[in-house]
Amino acid sequence: MAKQKTAYVCIECGAEYSKWQGQCASCKEWNSVQEVRLGSSRSAAPLTTGARSGFAGGLSRQVQDLSEINLEALPRFSTTFAEFDRVLGGGLVPGSAVLLGGHPGAGKSTLLLQTACQLAQVMSVLYVTGEESLQQVALRAQRLGLPTQGLKMLAETSVEAILATAEQMKPQVLIVDSIQTMHIEDLQSAPGGVAQVRESAAFLTRYAKQTHTVLFLIGHVTKDGSLAGPKVLEHMIDASLLLEGDGDSRFRMLRGQKNRFGAINELGVFAMLETGLKEVKNPSAIFLNRDAEAAPGSVVMATWEGTRPLLVEVQALVDESALGQPRRVAVGLDAQRLALLLAVLHRHGGVFTGDQDVFLNVVGGVKVLETSADLAALVAIVSSLRNQPLPHELMVIGEVGLSGEIRPVPSGQERIREAAKHGFQKAIVPKGNQPREPIAGMEVIGVSSLSEALEAL
Repeated sequence: MAKQKTAYVCIECGAEYSKWQGQCASCKEWNSVQEVRLGSSRSAAPLTTGARSGFAGGLSRQVQDLSEINLEALPRFSTTFAEFDRVLGGGLVPGSAVLLGGHPGAGKSTLLLQTACQLAQVMSVLYVTGEESLQQVALRAQRLGLPTQGLKMLAETSVEAILATAEQMKPQVLIVDSIQTMHIEDLQSAPGGVAQVRESAAFLTRYAKQTHTVLFLIGHVTKDGSLAGPKVLEHMIDASLLLEGDGDSRFRMLRGQKNRFGAINELGVFAMLETGLKEVKNPSAIFLNRDAEAAPGSVVMATWEGTRPLLVEVQALVDESALGQPRRVAVGLDAQRLALLLAVLHRHGGVFTGDQDVFLNVVGGVKVLETSADLAALVAIVSSLRNQPLPHELMVIGEVGLSGEIRPVPSGQERIREAAKHGFQKAIVPKGNQPREPIAGMEVIGVSSLSEALEAL
């Protein structure tokens, strides 16, 4: 009788151990080591010839000189969505593996179904569903008014059966929904486990590399917003995308977290409508839908997302605290950096907020992860504290240092031009970002310290 093999694998980093232990010695996480069942000692035959070789796409084992490697780039092709292409770095690359994650209801299946139906009109596409029946997918396509001719569907969760079908059809695009439902017959663990997810993704990615097929994998996310499954899954694929957006919000943001063929942190904006996801070609316009009357605590800043600037509104509310310890709440910004900025505001700006509750929010659900929002956050806080509205045509950018200096931000010139394009007439920027030549219709004020910025308001 075949002997069953077991192993203990960390679900965070994928490290393997011979016995269970409370803490992973590799990533130092607690209670992340789980027992998984591997294949028997009499393992089944491999899925295909050389299934364990040529993961990167080439089966040749010959050593080559770096200067002799063919540098001819594979031609990209469009997903039919300009925002999707932007996040991918210009389109789909044959042989690439793309992992798309997001919360339930974010629109992952809808986005890929729309893409698959459009691509199926000009090329061979295979859509594999492991969570829904074929009738459910067909009803969704009919409800969205999508062209259904040409798209090949398969309801299957066995990786062996999927690859056998793919070898017969030879599709140019293969979509798997979702990787957590896939399983390999040789492994006895349940689908969604560490071993199943890792091996299923490995076999599918290897097939995509060797046949130059574009592979889309849909992945679930955990409660903290990270992709479920072992971290090694993110190292196997070429691009990792995250579809963000609350269920009660019209807008969905597609953010690139990893991309071997383009820039990371690229952002694509979509609107969820009755006919599916529709791309938003001018995201700054939707985030700048402000009231006609200026209100205290509101200012616009320009953040840099991937390869383009994006104008967003930062709102602040400062109110007298009824608690012993005032609250510091930031939505869309770093909460720890908010406490740091308030200390700089008190020390170098002369504005005391120690007895006030401070709330910050970035309108539209955008997450600003860069330090260029420092000055805009402080300006909004001072405006709310003094109950003095700021002009609608004002844009503010700048990083604030601990000594009260205003540091320049990357791509400052492009941010100022983006603001001028949307009708802004005044900008407070670091002196290092002040343009050498005047911009038509824009008054640019360069500041080098926090006190100068507050005086310029």
